[in-house]
Amino acid sequence: TAMRDIAHLLRPGHLAQLRKILDDPESSPNDYFVALELLKNANIAAGGVLPSCQDTGTAIVKGKKGQFVIVPGGRDEEHLARGVFNTYQTSNLRYSQMAPLTLFEEANTGNNLPAEIKISAIDGDAYKFLFMAKGGGSANKSYLFQETKALLNPAGLRAFLDKNLRNIGTSACPPYHLAIVIGGTSAEFALETAKLASARYLDSLRTTGSKTGHGFRDVDMEQEVLALTQSFGIGAQFGGKYFCHDVRVIRLPRHGASCPVAIAVSCSADRQALAKITADGVFLEQLEEDPAHYLPEPHAGQIGGDVVTVDLNRPMAEVRQELSKYPVKTRLSLNGTLIVARDIAHAKIAERLDAGEDLPQYMRDHAVYYAGPAKTPEGMASGSFGPTTAGRMDSYVGKFQAAGGSFVMLAKGNRSQQVTDACNEFGGFYLGSIGGPAAKLAQDCIRKVEVLDYAELGMEAVWKIEIEDFPAFIVVDDKGNDFYADVSTPVTLK
Repeated sequence: TAMRDIAHLLRPGHLAQLRKILDDPESSPNDYFVALELLKNANIAAGGVLPSCQDTGTAIVKGKKGQFVIVPGGRDEEHLARGVFNTYQTSNLRYSQMAPLTLFEEANTGNNLPAEIKISAIDGDAYKFLFMAKGGGSANKSYLFQETKALLNPAGLRAFLDKNLRNIGTSACPPYHLAIVIGGTSAEFALETAKLASARYLDSLRTTGSKTGHGFRDVDMEQEVLALTQSFGIGAQFGGKYFCHDVRVIRLPRHGASCPVAIAVSCSADRQALAKITADGVFLEQLEEDPAHYLPEPHAGQIGGDVVTVDLNRPMAEVRQELSKYPVKTRLSLNGTLIVARDIAHAKIAERLDAGEDLPQYMRDHAVYYAGPAKTPEGMASGSFGPTTAGRMDSYVGKFQAAGGSFVMLAKGNRSQQVTDACNEFGGFYLGSIGGPAAKLAQDCIRKVEVLDYAELGMEAVWKIEIEDFPAFIVVDDKGNDFYADVSTPVTLK
């Protein structure tokens, strides 16, 4: 099915852009390393066992139904939802959808439904589809700004983008396919257009405007914005040039009193596929089933830089002492025991502290990995098990470190100043894991997985895992340094 395909396979064009990073002499060592890991991950995921990302996403289906298409019995949305249900039930995919029980209480639906399904009517006798799987990381980096005519000048727009594109950060796993939409007859239309543009679904738009009021792509501005993102220094997560693979800039008509601006990204798990049903049959976009030919010949020197091996099984004081020797951006190879805890587990542990209880010993003794696994395939130690966005746990860091734990944290993306301040005060570290290669981490780095606490939470439980040669970078150290702090500052403020 389409949803199963996009969980494991990528478009050839996306893979070619990853290979371009490897071939570009201007790529930083970190750009090269991340791109190579993502290509290796694509090869593992293409085997059809481990999905490319542990967050197997919200299932999104955009349908365009020709007026002469007849579905016996109707119920189009039900049939599509059934296909999503069957895919997630029979594959090693994660259930991420939360059903509201009350205003404040939730429970996992246990099947990844509901899906987001929207069907529009068009002329003709074909039924056309865009299938997407949108993870929380990239979905959360969708932005809407209510601006005015004052933005519509070159200097003003550039300053606006310089500031706000940096704020996207790395939590959604760059390199990105970035979409910017300026204008729109409504805020929701601008956001919808940005999401579709990030999937390159609107690439056939005209490239000039007219008084008829149609939207168009500004291809010159796309290149200018791409160059702007390359100047940020953020790169493919840990410094460099490749914050974005490409950019789409779309200008839409607007009400004279409104100027919505929407920004969206598609992340390194760039999961889309087109499909159509006609009188001739069912047609599904051909994704790349053999990504191996995008891999380069081994050339370790290109990656560059020393890699520091860290034994996480030593006492926490010794681990912190070792990390304190190295500056931010240092590349690490982690080995030993990690505790895995994310949103709900952090909230429950905080409740225990508020009730006067001690921090669990496992939070004191071990580094904490913010993650949640996909289903484990038969015969494997782990399902896809990549990092989740670190920023959602920021509010807990000071409290937990003051209580004697959570001194070494591992996740993806940038963090707020309160985390830097806490690490500086209490002697903590935040390590960045590469966002994206969840299948590779499961196959090559995770040796054992067991539930440690809160088993009733499913993938949100506290886990204990054993890792080997797990790649990471020092992002925030115990001296108040934050790698992302400088690259997140607009040029005009430096």
